[in-house]
Amino acid sequence: MSDTQEYTPPKVWVAKPALGRFANINRPTAGAQFERELPVGKHPLQLYSLGTPNGVKVTIMLEELLARGHKGAEYDAWLIKIGDGDQFGSDFVKINPNSKIPALMDRSGPKPIRVFETGAILVHLAEKFGELLPTEPAARAECMSWLFWQMGSAPYLGGGFGHFFAYASVKIEYAIDRFTMETKRLLDVLDRQLGENEYVAGPDYTIADIACFPWYGGLAKFNQYGGAEFLAVHEYKNVQRWCDALLARPAVRRGRMVNRLSGDPSEQLHERHDASDFETKTADKLAAKA
Repeated sequence: MSDTQEYTPPKVWVAKPALGRFANINRPTAGAQFERELPVGKHPLQLYSLGTPNGVKVTIMLEELLARGHKGAEYDAWLIKIGDGDQFGSDFVKINPNSKIPALMDRSGPKPIRVFETGAILVHLAEKFGELLPTEPAARAECMSWLFWQMGSAPYLGGGFGHFFAYASVKIEYAIDRFTMETKRLLDVLDRQLGENEYVAGPDYTIADIACFPWYGGLAKFNQYGGAEFLAVHEYKNVQRWCDALLARPAVRRGRMVNRLSGDPSEQLHERHDASDFETKTADKLAAKA
């Protein structure tokens, strides 16, 4: 069954007006589109992000480090509204030439260090603070393998399933079936791994869990893309158990709030500059003061 007209690709693709929810920010070229300085706060780590699954990985990591007593992990989390194109400003592109959130500037040393791509950020922070990344060779290899499994699988969940199921301007049966099949296969990979291990990479909580949770937990617990029933996420019992365990962690709950612009206003902290912001500057409290 076909729900689109047959398309014959030309010999050379020519850009045309983009369609769909993100049409205003999609284009086939890179680089800065306008001049804009990024703010710099008081803390060693400056995060420029949004509360998407990728952004949440880093804020969970930072909150976990703070919970373990690492004062050097204090951070300012500045809001980047990707729907408005903030990621194409000149300063942001200097940190991440790929114009994707999150982007991190580590200003703790004499020379600022830029870090982009969430896998790189998680490894940078884990190595910097000696946390959440095993040092024993076999355990480290297992953790890194699952970290990069998540990095490789995310486009199938988001740009594949999420796009064609929730955001595309037309519903294309072939595309939805293709990426639903792959998303369910990936959920099954994770479910089988968690059937034999308490956490993704073994008995210990690591950056592999932090990387996987915002994406797979988003599907399993938060109806990401409105696809929970369609994907029958309740069938992945081990994933559900693991998600419940992570949601019991205060640092995970805090990390999910940072740079968030949707959902319950009491769980939206648009920017984070101090630990007390979770108590005083959530969207509901700011609205009450207005």
